[in-house]
Amino acid sequence: MTIPFDDLADLRAVLSDLPGPDPVAEEEARARNAQLTKPAGSLGRLEELASWYAGWRGTARPVLARPQVAIFAANHGVVARGVSAFPAAVTAQMVGNFEAGGAAVNQLAQAFGATLTVHALDLDRPTHNFVDAAAMSEEELVAAMAAGWAAVDPESDLLVAGEMGIGNTCSASAIALALEGGTARDWTGRGTGVDDAGLARKAEAVAQGAARIEGTRDPLEVLRQLGGREIAAMAGAILAARWHRIPVILDGFICCAAALVLHRAVPGALDHAVAGHQGAEGGHAHLLESLGKTPLLSLGLRLGEGSGGVLAIGVLRGALACHSGMATFAEAGVSDG
Repeated sequence: MTIPFDDLADLRAVLSDLPGPDPVAEEEARARNAQLTKPAGSLGRLEELASWYAGWRGTARPVLARPQVAIFAANHGVVARGVSAFPAAVTAQMVGNFEAGGAAVNQLAQAFGATLTVHALDLDRPTHNFVDAAAMSEEELVAAMAAGWAAVDPESDLLVAGEMGIGNTCSASAIALALEGGTARDWTGRGTGVDDAGLARKAEAVAQGAARIEGTRDPLEVLRQLGGREIAAMAGAILAARWHRIPVILDGFICCAAALVLHRAVPGALDHAVAGHQGAEGGHAHLLESLGKTPLLSLGLRLGEGSGGVLAIGVLRGALACHSGMATFAEAGVSDG
């Protein structure tokens, strides 16, 4: 696959020229919805979902045939600050579990008919501890985003990006604080289940990392300074999906932090994305508000891996099954009143 950027300047050029949906297909989908054998608006958000999806796929009667779940994994230097209940070695162990089909997201992907791919990013080379220095160089940031871009199958018709990386809720919290403001406690949750002392260490690391780059408003620079390779890769994957007009279902707090970078870089950069769920991790609800996304599900999840986004595939499948499979009033010989 050709990746249309080699450096940050190229990447910014890609961000400045994003394709949009097909307005004709979207309008035709809305017109079809108005003719289906049901009271107007009776399927609620399912109707909006179907028309949104139709616009991005360029057809008024779409089907969902090739959803992809892409899981990105990386390690974080900030783990040295005692911000996680698990050691960094668990990242590689969980990658093995994904590859063996043993994780929750594997079961969910199979249940909803999605192909799952796993992408480990330099697990033996954690990012720098963002409290003390930039997490990544510009070259490392671009390479991670390129890896995310390359992971997207251009023939897929839906993307869910997931992650694994011990310490990555700390990184996501720091990104949110730097871009959205507030206090570290507003954005910092228990992640893997840290105790009160661990939560205090985590919030302190988030506050110190954001303070180190105080005044930085460029979202890509915030990502470079505070992010992880898997967070950057998710941003690259979401961007690639936009390039290919592939709709996206956003997962939890960490995925939404990656999406926030694109959202703050270019207004409307996430028009091809919906929020799969609202998780239990601290700050996720506020982050969804910042993105202007209403979640499809709210089940108290805090697993990551793309699990909540994959569950929401079922909602989208239902929306498209009704939209594309139902009869119109004329076809069914039913009076439309």
